[in-house]
Amino acid sequence: MTTFTPFRTALLAAALLAAGPAFAQAQGVSANEVLIGTLQDLSGPLAGYGKDLRNGMQMRIAEANDKGGVHGRQLKLLVEDTGYDPRRAVLGAQKLVNQDRIFVMAGSLGTGVNNAALPVQLGKNVMNFFPAALSRDMYEPVHKLKFAFLSSYYEQIAPASARLYREKKASKPCIIYQDDEYGLEILRGTEAGLKGVGAELVEKTSFKRGATDFSSQVARMKAAGCDFVVTGTLIRETVGTLNEARRIDFNPTFLGAFGTYTDLIHKLGGKPMDGFYSTMTVQHPYEDDVSGAVKTWLGSYKTRFNEPPTAYSIYGYVILDRLVQAMDKAGARLDSDALARAIEGMKTPVDMFGIPELSFGPDKHLGSSKARLSQIQDGRWKVVLDYEQMAK
Repeated sequence: MTTFTPFRTALLAAALLAAGPAFAQAQGVSANEVLIGTLQDLSGPLAGYGKDLRNGMQMRIAEANDKGGVHGRQLKLLVEDTGYDPRRAVLGAQKLVNQDRIFVMAGSLGTGVNNAALPVQLGKNVMNFFPAALSRDMYEPVHKLKFAFLSSYYEQIAPASARLYREKKASKPCIIYQDDEYGLEILRGTEAGLKGVGAELVEKTSFKRGATDFSSQVARMKAAGCDFVVTGTLIRETVGTLNEARRIDFNPTFLGAFGTYTDLIHKLGGKPMDGFYSTMTVQHPYEDDVSGAVKTWLGSYKTRFNEPPTAYSIYGYVILDRLVQAMDKAGARLDSDALARAIEGMKTPVDMFGIPELSFGPDKHLGSSKARLSQIQDGRWKVVLDYEQMAK
């Protein structure tokens, strides 16, 4: 029988520590693998976003794995389809966190989805990294497991609504919005922006998630004489609202926020979508309008998925790129605390896609508060105000 003296016990403890990742691994981290989860809409109203986000994430993971992974660990992405339904999001989060035992949740799509899943994640020390949802509660209050990368709907629409309202010399601002946290954040931001220029909304009209008929809402805004309309809408709701407005010869300035910036708007809506504005960061990568590194990236994406990328493909790619950087910086002994410290020390420059500089700190868990403004002109998005112009 071996007797362990205090000295021998200390030596054994030191040996275990030196052995590194083989001992006391965090959930979802093994000697040769890291499990990453994501909640995406692959079957509901935002399936166009969810599929492209997933593809972009998978592409960046494949690139990392082809180069040996991160600290010798291969990355594996586990995807759960929420259908853009918070109830399904809870079930998906429970599976990923409790059954699959992921290390980190990344790029989950939708404010309602993220808010529903967060209690499940935080209860098991699983970080919510760079969600594809731009509500302020994705990074406020500061929490070691909550990090966001792009400015919130509120921070985007407040200055954009104020500036465009002034430039258009409008007098009767209105809003149509989805009656959930996504739409309410755009409503709050719009009210704040207009207040700064001495204006108030003269009409507020809302719709339930999943609505397809917007005739009554559009009729109300026309009756109120609205000449400036903010849309707290997503894909089909934007197309439906603008088509109905054109049908009854109602043509105010229309402005959306981030969730409306997609090539699907003009693909689905056609010519009536011309003139629509939206806040954004990444420009949609039209194949005949990219060059250099982005053109090379676009070619690689098409080869891998047999279709061209969208802005959401880029967001998915960038989310995983920054996660790879953070995990590499966190070191071989990877856990949530090490990852949080690594992110808080990160600063990444403007990248080839136009993502602004991202920087974090112990009291700053939002990477950037910048946004741009684009307009649909002749069936494609054109940037009309860049980051610095929007800040003026």
